[in-house]
Parts: sequence; C-alpha cells; structure tokens
Amino acid sequence: MGEDPQSIEEGSGRRYWKATSFDPQFFAALPKESFPLKRGWYRASVSMSVRTGQIAGPRLYMPFSWGGYSEDRATDFKLQDGVYIAEFFVPRSTDHFRFDPSLYPCEFDCTGLTLEPISGLRHSLRTSASLLAAVGRLKPAYLALRVRQGLHIMFTRGPKALWELAYWALTSRGRLEQSDYAAWVRDYATPTSSDLAAMTEECADLERQPVISFITPVYNTPEPVLRAMIESVLAQAYPRWELCLADDASTVPHVAAVLEEYRTRDPRIKVVRRESNGHISAASNSALALATGEFVALLDHDDVIPKDALYWVVRELNAHKDAALLYSDEDKLDFSGARATPYFKCDWNYDLFLSHNLITHLGVYRADIVREIGGFREGFEGAQDYDLALRFIERIEPSQIRHIPRVLYHWRMIAGSTAVGASEKNYAAERARLAIEEHLKRMRIAATVETVPVAVQRVRYQLPEARPLVSIIIPTRNGLNLVRQCIESIREKTTYSPYEILLVDNGSDDKAAIDYFTALDRDGTVRRIEDPGPFNFSRINNDAARKALGEYFLFLNNDIEVITPDWLGELVSHAMRPGIGSVGARLWYPNNTIQHAGLVLVAGLAAHAHHGRPRGNDGYFSRAGLIQSLSAVTAACVCVPKKVFEEIGGFDETLAVAFNDVDLCLRIQSRGYRNVYTPYAELYHHESASRGYENTPEKRIRFEKEANILRERWLPILLNDPYYNPNLSLSGEPFTLAWPPRVEKVNRTVKA
Repeated sequence: MGEDPQSIEEGSGRRYWKATSFDPQFFAALPKESFPLKRGWYRASVSMSVRTGQIAGPRLYMPFSWGGYSEDRATDFKLQDGVYIAEFFVPRSTDHFRFDPSLYPCEFDCTGLTLEPISGLRHSLRTSASLLAAVGRLKPAYLALRVRQGLHIMFTRGPKALWELAYWALTSRGRLEQSDYAAWVRDYATPTSSDLAAMTEECADLERQPVISFITPVYNTPEPVLRAMIESVLAQAYPRWELCLADDASTVPHVAAVLEEYRTRDPRIKVVRRESNGHISAASNSALALATGEFVALLDHDDVIPKDALYWVVRELNAHKDAALLYSDEDKLDFSGARATPYFKCDWNYDLFLSHNLITHLGVYRADIVREIGGFREGFEGAQDYDLALRFIERIEPSQIRHIPRVLYHWRMIAGSTAVGASEKNYAAERARLAIEEHLKRMRIAATVETVPVAVQRVRYQLPEARPLVSIIIPTRNGLNLVRQCIESIREKTTYSPYEILLVDNGSDDKAAIDYFTALDRDGTVRRIEDPGPFNFSRINNDAARKALGEYFLFLNNDIEVITPDWLGELVSHAMRPGIGSVGARLWYPNNTIQHAGLVLVAGLAAHAHHGRPRGNDGYFSRAGLIQSLSAVTAACVCVPKKVFEEIGGFDETLAVAFNDVDLCLRIQSRGYRNVYTPYAELYHHESASRGYENTPEKRIRFEKEANILRERWLPILLNDPYYNPNLSLSGEPFTLAWPPRVEKVNRTVKA
C-alpha cells in the first residue's frame, strides 16, 4: 500500500480511509498461498462507502511484465448491490496489481478487495466471445493509429511485450458488461414500488406543487400503443397533472372509444375531438386550449414516460423557482419494447441547440409564455416543437433553462418515426432549418442555415466586409519539415484575409531550419520572433501575443496542416460573436481519424471527445460533427479575441507544457464567455511529432505537477462539466456509461 489513501483510526478503534490526492492508490501484493495469478479471467470485488467527498471512477490496473501501469491496461469497477465489481483478464502471471479507489480526494470505508477466478468453460467462452467482439469492431483506421505505438513497444520490449499489450486491449475492448444498458437501467434507473410511494409522500410536502398539463395530439394511434401512453401518465408518482388529448379526426374507431374510456375513468384526462384533420400543430393547439396547468409538457401519442418523470420535474421546479423551461435525458423503445439508445444530454448549450433539437423530450414549458408566443405554428409540422422552443427561449434568460440528467422519456421506434432515424421525415429537417433561420432573423443575427447530413443544421455566421486582422502565432524549435508544411498549407489554402504569421523560434539550432525561417522573415511571409529561453508553451505564446497586431489571436502548433480553405474564416466568424471567448477546430490524424473534436472534463482532467473515430463517424449523437459550446478546446488550434485574452491575463505560465489550454478555457468560461467547437474548420494534426510524448521520468513528474495544479484550481467543474452528463463515465472512454452514475440515488422509505 502507498502513502495515499491514509488509514485513519476513530475513537472507537474503527478505521476508515482518507484519500488526500487526486490519484490515490493501493498497491496490492498477493499472499504467498495465492500468487502468482495465472493467465485467465478474474473477478475483483470490494465494498466501499463514502463518508465525505465523492468516490468516482474506481479502477484496477494490471502491471506490465517490464513494470509500470497504463490506462490501456485498466479495468473500471461498476457498482452492483452495494459492491464494486470488475472482471478483467490477466495475460500473464503476476504477483501484484494496483487498485485506485477514486479519481478524487474523499474519505471512505473499505472492507478489502477479493479476487476469484472465472475458470473452465465459462472462461473459454468469455475469452472467445471477447476476442470475436473486439475483432469485429476493429477498423483499419484504428489499427493504423496504433501501428507506431506497437512498433515502438516491439523494438524496445520485444514481441512478447507487444502480444501482452495487444491481447489485453482486445479482451478489454470485447467486454460487453460496460455497455450493457439494460443492466445499467436495472441497477440505477428503476425505482421500486417503495421508492415510488416515498416520492408520492414527499410530493405532498413540497412547497410548490404546480399542475403539469400534458399536450398530446392523437391520430390513428394503434390501440396498445395509445393505452400504454395513457397508462404511463396514470402511473405518475406526482399526482397533480392533467392529460390533454386532441383527437385529430382519427379514422379508426378504437381511438375515440379508448379516449372516452379513460376520460370517464379519471377527471384529470381531458379530450377534444377535432372535426377535421389539421395535422400536428393544429391538434397540439387544440390540446393546449384544454390545459389549465402552470406548465405544459409535450408527450407524443405513441411514447411513454417513466413513473417518476413528473416527480423529478417538480423537484427541479422547487429547487429553481424561476425555471421556465426544463428538459431531460431520453432513450428509445426498440421494436421489441426494450429500452435502448439513451441520449444523455449536456446542460443548456445554445450552440448545440442550433445544430439539433437538444430539448426534444421530456420538454416542460411555462404555459403562460407558450400562449404569449402563439402556441404551435402551422407550417412547421415535423419541427413544431423545435420552432416552439426557439421562440420560447427568446423570452427567457439562459439561467431559466434547466436540464434534468435523468431519462424521463421513452421515444418509441415505429416505422416512419424520427425515433428510427432523422431521414425518416426529410421534410422535418427543412422545417427545422426554416425555424432556426427565422429565429436568427428575429434575434438580428447575420447568418444563414443549411441542412447537412444526417438531417442536422449548420449555422454560418457572416463576416463583415471589413474583416479584422488575425495574428497566427506558431511556436517552433527546429522542425523544418513541419513548419514548411504548416506555413505552405496556410498560404496555399486559406481564403480568409487579412492575417499575419508570427513564427516564434524557441532556440532552434538546426542551420537548415534557421536559414528557412530567416528567408520567410526576409520576404515578408512571416515575422520571425527569436525566443531562446527554456521551452514554456504559455510564456512563448504570451510574449508573442504582446507583439501581435491582430484583433484576434490564432494559436497554432507547428505540426498543423490546413485542410479546408475556409478554416480561418469559420473560426473568426464564431470568435466575433458576442459572448464567445475561444473557438476550436476539428483536428484529424493524417490517417483521417479524429485527434480533437473538443475536450470533455473526464479522467480527473480532460480528454479528447470522440478520439480515434474515423471519417463518417461523428461520435456520440453526432456531437463530433456539430457546432457546440464546450468547457475546453485544444490550443493546438484555437482562436481567441485579443480583448478576451488580455482580460483573463493570457496563458498561465506556471503550466509550462500541459493543461494550459484547459486552464485558459476554464478561466474564459468563468468570466461568462463561451468556448465554441466547430467541426467545419478542419486541419491535420501531426501530434507530438516535434515535442514527443511524456515518456521520461522527468516529463512524467512535470506532467503530474501540472495536472495537480489544474485539479486543485478547478476541482468542482472537473467533477461536474456542464457540457457532459453525470450518467457518463469519468474514467475510461468518454461518452460511455458511468457505473454508477453521479446523480442522486433513489433510496427512500415511506413514513411510518
């Protein structure tokens, strides 16, 4: 065991553990009677309960045969019935391993970790299934991405070491448990009857108990589906609701009969039958006319909601008295009725909302504002709720929009429904485009909107006729071929002007490189700035910015190569928008897999979202391909308005190499500005070709020192990134399920 966590003895003699750093570790040597662990599958289990702080991302690490540990060889624990469980593969015999109880400081009780083998036929089947599943998911782009690492390991450690790492990666990537949504729902998102009874009891004591009116247009709904929708409302733990149903002149007889049956059963169910079919906007307005609630919730006639949906909505309304619009996470019911494809959303993200309808389900709106803006507009059928939301947000402040990070809506997949695919209703995408375009005109924002694959929207913000000067700042030390490639690609492909290039020479000693840099300076292509001091990325860029003439700074690594001619115009068009503090681009490896599509605050620090995805794969709910706000973007290519950069004091020079971009973005965000990612500025990034990897003891020590500075400064937001979701993992790959999620667990009992 290392020095952290520390064992603390209470007055009663009972002991607990205190993790004081951001990387607490147990080093476990196996007892003589049980070591070494032989090659095969094992299950580790440990009971932990938190006293203070938060347990997040417990992991088990197996050592390499040559020593050391790696994230590539770690297994996440998931919580099952109060016990953390991890199943992992040991590729070779070992007598020890490492157990990290949490990514963050906390105090906790721990009963000790136990291991048991998964042997015999089960082991063979598991290994075979894992390998087959992994091989089936491997893509040429992923393999190409790992070739350089693999060759380095083989030549430095030998072929056995390469096999050891590859076999672990294959079996780990083949695990099904970590992506088993059904098991996740069972363990973390299924309230018991006791939970629901306690919720109902708690609701009676809430200070605010508004009536929520469901707005549901109905047309020729299959009877079982219609009944399921109504029954899901009847089953709500929160009782103060009304279901306003507008039958849009259905032609099948069972619809009227079913609606009448339920209307007579429960007075909270209201029904109106339209004389003629007016389609969904007109029918929704007919349902709205029945509503008397303070809030209205949109519910489609073929979907269902979980029994605790309104409970969480009303809890949020009590916690945030001025809330005017609420939305939740959602999933789908597949053709067999099983829950699938959960969309765990971020908190309010205006830029993402203009790319696709972030609100959708479950959307809850203040009724008086809905009526003030005229309800649902005819002519926007298929995107009527998107149009409603766009007009609604124009009347409120962003702080009045609340995201509930729970799945409170089940969207049924029926042939012809957009739950199956956005292309199922192509007209809906065009009407969404028109709705966004009209919103921008009302807001007096100069922009155009176009629909891009797959049925999402791109807003193009117009640049002024008199365009501002951009200072492109490129630090380098030697790197002749990289710098030549970078600068020539800028000059040959960039359509934006005016710009200047500041090439900061950080102590180059290669004569060919110096001669090339001098020639560029002489012919006016660049302004060469000599900086012979020790490498400090933050200081180098700060010094160069003080010499720059532009209104906007474009910080660019020397290993960047331009792809799209309008890359700079795209970045500047966002940077000029009010409230924007930095703008990042989409960066690709030369093999056309994603290097950078924004950063998310996970793994105790930050991670590249959608890293390694090939072209054509836009990641989690297309987020790699959508304009959006994020907590951070990479400084390998980032555009920052000069006034914002100076306001926050530039890069923090105590962060010489690592995390200076994350810190910069978080300071920008803390001042009320937004950091924006756009996928439409595309460049190649020949990452670390000049500086190399963190592969020496000195570099690792410096890296950890800077990591701790970031953690100590920004711990609350590292734990709660508003552009990520607490149901998603903080350890391992971003946008995978968290085991357990970081939301309040329902565990109540009814009063005696």
